[in-house]
Formats: sequence, structure tokens, C-alpha cells
Amino acid sequence: MIWFYQNPLIFPWGMDEKAAQDLLHERSFIGRSMHSTLLANERDPEIRFDTKKQIAAFTSQICEVIVGKAEAVKLAVACLLARGHLLIEDIPGVGKTTLSQALARSLGLVFQRIQFTSDLLPADILGNSIFDRNEQRFVFHQGPLFSQVVLIDEVNRATAKTQSALLEAMEEHQISADGVTYELPQPFFVIATQNPQYQVGTFPLPESQLDRFLMRIELGVPDRASERAMLLGMDRREMLKELNPVFGAGTLLEIQAKVRTIHTSSALLDYLQDLLEASRQRHRTGLSPRAGLALLHASQAWAMMNGRDMVLPEDIQAVGTAVMAHRLGHDIEQSGESGRTFADTLLKSVPVP
Repeated sequence: MIWFYQNPLIFPWGMDEKAAQDLLHERSFIGRSMHSTLLANERDPEIRFDTKKQIAAFTSQICEVIVGKAEAVKLAVACLLARGHLLIEDIPGVGKTTLSQALARSLGLVFQRIQFTSDLLPADILGNSIFDRNEQRFVFHQGPLFSQVVLIDEVNRATAKTQSALLEAMEEHQISADGVTYELPQPFFVIATQNPQYQVGTFPLPESQLDRFLMRIELGVPDRASERAMLLGMDRREMLKELNPVFGAGTLLEIQAKVRTIHTSSALLDYLQDLLEASRQRHRTGLSPRAGLALLHASQAWAMMNGRDMVLPEDIQAVGTAVMAHRLGHDIEQSGESGRTFADTLLKSVPVP
């Protein structure tokens, strides 16, 4: 095709005047749209900076209480921003309860703690219908699960019946009682602590419930310098009382919505699917599609925490072990291999495209 130059655009040779004007108008409209997009993109860095600054202040305040565990705190924050639920498995006394209280207080959210025991019943956490003599009907009284941040302490000390009462709440953010469905408050974040399975009086969580937790982390004991600072510093209970909200529930919901808009390229999705496929080939069951979504959303949250509007392979690798390990800890074919080591092996062996 022969082209001729007409300032400021290029038109095909032989195009009549009306067609040229229509093309000029169309390109002018596209140019204006591109200009608007560029202006929006120019504003985005400032928005991303403000969001990163808010998240950093939130994370920093928690790290002042939970000393020497910055990586675990960041993973907990990423889990919250990704709208997931968190499972903490560790020995008593390392700060699991303190971490959950610091998260709730730093956001000004309603907090409830439920101590799971072997005699706990589902109604003890969901609520009960009690007969009201004045109204001559049964009235449902909400249980402690109707809170924005719920700490379930020693989740594996309750029986399977009580553990299963959490499934609908964690997955669908609602509960059903006496044929009526009740919506849970938003945001809704469950933090469950779990004792090591070798301890007396524990009931292992079934795979279906483990899959409801987006991440599982371990706190462990702090290093010597951090432990010395904790010994010489203020009591952690007093520090919790002095915590002020960094931002509120409304801002948290906005940030959670922004997390889902973080861009993921086709190459990155290929890498994520390669990890899922490798787990299914090397493991008896492998990672489920829900695990793939969990890994994607956690990576988006990690990217936002680092001030980026797109997910990099490094983001998947940063959250990969916390997302995959508890889903791969069962049905291990090779003796001596745990879910954590299996997840680490996957991240090291699957090449980045």
C-alpha cells in the first residue's frame, strides 16, 4: 500500500477527504484516551506510595511488639490483605496471641478470642437460639465468631465436629443456624494457633480445613539480641494497650480490593501453573486450584506491600512456602520429608520462565 504524509498524521494514498477527516477524528479520540490513561498512570504512583506507606506503618507498629520476627509479621499482614486466614503453628509462649491482638488493635477492629478445648461444642462459637418468653419465640444470640478478628487458640485441641463448624464461616463469611443464614462482619479474619501434633491431647486438622487457611507460619523464639530487648523492655500486655489504629476497617477493605487488581502477566501465570503441575506430579494429591488462587492472591498482596503494581516471580517465592507447606504436609511419599521441605524443593526446582 502507498502512503502519503499529511501533517500531523499519515493516511493511505487515495483516501478521500471525508474518510481522512473521520480517521483524523478517530485518532484524535484515541490520543485523548491515551493522554487520560497517562494522566491516570501518573497519579497511580502517588496512590501506590500512600498505600505502601500505610501498610509499612501498620507492619512497623506490630514489629515493635513482636520483636525479631519481621518476616513472620509481613507474612501475617500479607495474609490479611489477601483476604485469607492464618494458621500459626508453634510451641506456647512465643507470641501467637500477642500477634493477633496487635493486628486487631492496629486496625481498630473488633477482636474475640476463643479457647478451643476437647469439650467445646459448635454452638459455643456459632451462637444459640434461646426462647424469649416475652416474644414467645426463639431468638438467636450470636457467638464469639461474629467478630472482625477471631483468634482461635489451640484449634487442634477441639474435636472434629467443632473444627468443622468453622468451615462455612472461613470460606463463605457466613454461618447457618436453625435454617437461617447470618452474615459475618467485614472484614473477617481468622487467626488459629495450633500446637505441634506430638503434644498430648491434639486432634489433627483434616486436609479440607487446612486448605481453608491461606497461610501457615511459625514464629519461633527470637534471636538473642531481640530477646534481650524484650526482657529489658515494656511488658507486651502494656504495649498492646498503648497501640493506636494506623487506619480503620474502611481503609483495610479498600486495600484488600486493590490487592486483587495487581497485574499478573501471562508469563507469571505460566510459572504459577508450573508450580501447581509439578506438585501434582511429585505428590500424591498435589496443590488444588484453590491453593493456586491462594498463592496468586498472596503474591499480589506481597507485591503491593513492596509498592509495585505487578507481581514478580520473587513475590511467589516469598510467600510460596507459607502458602504451600501445610497443603503438602500429608501423604508424603518419601520418608523424612515434610511439607515445608517439599515446598522449598518445588520453589528451587521449577524454573522461572
